[in-house]
Amino acid sequence: MTEPLWLEPYPDAMLEGVAHAALGPEARYETREAVALAFVAGLQHLPPRQRAVLVLRDVLGLRAAEVAGMLDASEASVNSALQRARATLDARLPASRDRAPLPRSARERELLGRFADAFEDGDIDSVVALLTDDALLTMPPQPLEYQGHEAIGAFLVDRFATHAGRRVRLVPTRANSQPAFGHYIEDPHAPVARFFGVLVLTLEGNRIAAVTRFGDTAILSRFGLPRTLGVDD
Repeated sequence: MTEPLWLEPYPDAMLEGVAHAALGPEARYETREAVALAFVAGLQHLPPRQRAVLVLRDVLGLRAAEVAGMLDASEASVNSALQRARATLDARLPASRDRAPLPRSARERELLGRFADAFEDGDIDSVVALLTDDALLTMPPQPLEYQGHEAIGAFLVDRFATHAGRRVRLVPTRANSQPAFGHYIEDPHAPVARFFGVLVLTLEGNRIAAVTRFGDTAILSRFGLPRTLGVDD
């Protein structure tokens, strides 16, 4: 069978069925944490088969037999792939990972507001200051990875220099049960800002542990994002 090389971001509206309505706030939050782990950490660092098993078993809660049938594999190989995937994630995540703010909480809104203001202003120092020391910036399916303040800061300086003088806009959305933004950059030849991608943020405590950029315009319709914005909107 053909295996996916990477997964695209999922709008939160498409994940509403993951957490059962009868679950309490803590259980729903733990589910969101699991979805974030599988779709963001797993997205970047797991082989395709392990990634698929992790999502189907730990996120969607399918039984090993069901996953084996879907992947045309044995239950033993599914369980083995799940164990390896979990071990890989455990090795990459900080042992003292702080709990992310509750989704849509005042604490989350404050952090996202600071990020959006700094990013739209091109204030790279302030953006970097919001990141954890080992923060990761990736842009799947491109094999590019920048980790830590120095590497991410240098990348942002270079990218912002390519559109100097053009307005940057961020439109809030949510993906993979995490905060996200539609990213727009002003067109130098027309009074509009054009879609440049979706930025998905992984939060850790009061800081940002990862920024994942998805630039495929095909995802626009899923998120209800426009292709262009009026620069004065």
